[in-house]
Amino acid sequence: MNIRRFSKEDVQEVVALWNEVATVYHYKPLTEATFLSSFIEHDYYDADCVLVAYEQDNIIGFAAGCMGDDLPLGAVAGYITCVWLKESADQQLYHHFVDALEQRFILAGKTQAEVLFFNPVKLVWNIPTAMEHEHNNAPGISKELPLYQCLIERGYLDRATQCGMYLKLGEFVIPEDIAAKEQRAAEKGYRVLYFDPAKHEHLDELLAALGNPQWQQEITDAAARNIPFVTAVRDQRCVGFAGPIVRQPNGRAYFTGIGVHPEHEGHGLGSVLFFRMVEAFQHEQCDYVSLFTGINNPAIRIYEKAGFQVVKQFSILRKEQLQ
Repeated sequence: MNIRRFSKEDVQEVVALWNEVATVYHYKPLTEATFLSSFIEHDYYDADCVLVAYEQDNIIGFAAGCMGDDLPLGAVAGYITCVWLKESADQQLYHHFVDALEQRFILAGKTQAEVLFFNPVKLVWNIPTAMEHEHNNAPGISKELPLYQCLIERGYLDRATQCGMYLKLGEFVIPEDIAAKEQRAAEKGYRVLYFDPAKHEHLDELLAALGNPQWQQEITDAAARNIPFVTAVRDQRCVGFAGPIVRQPNGRAYFTGIGVHPEHEGHGLGSVLFFRMVEAFQHEQCDYVSLFTGINNPAIRIYEKAGFQVVKQFSILRKEQLQ
């Protein structure tokens, strides 16, 4: 068997391999067009990080990674995206693929490798309990993947577990204790409702205080384009947000995040914002909500209270000293 760079002449065989092997682990089937847009036609494509293995002119494996100095950790790290082999292939090929990716990272001046949700290549996966629904990004790899064991054997550390969570909409209601929490906040002068640019002030100050560039960009854009989102206000001043409220073409509810101004924490606003946001998604005819969160994140209890279930777990891995 041999390993070489991917060529566009390989696309049909690689897509067939993906749809034979990756879908077993609930990754969404690919077409030639979606394969190219995901792995080749993106800003961080590197020809030496997209590889195939072949035997007697037949492709038996595919591997992909990427790099970018402007990515999170990108100055020091390369990202491993995936490695897939035909069932009949020699399993040592996992090590050969990973070694090739690591050597490419080293050549580019990187000192570590990451399997992490900041990877710009977004691998879509189907909800195992509702295969007609999908999540837009895999935040790591499952322990059941053969690649996982390969990485552990090569000295990668399993640093954290991310839980993929899912809620089908249609019968969602605000629990009584959340409504009571909202009432207690109201007695302190807080209200949770849709953002109204004609009434609500200091959104920019809230977003600056939260310090998240993605939130700042997306929520500012939503306000400018009249895309709805939920906000917590006191004296018409924005002190929290949740959203935006977007129904994607596949029926999935999309939101960028939830945040409460540090000076207004401790009043239950985060929980109320989350539940009102889910209610808003249902009102907007979204079919479902999916998200991921750390297994030790206290917010997981809020999600479970809303009816979310953990449907898949992903590991985040790192090797700090590439050689």
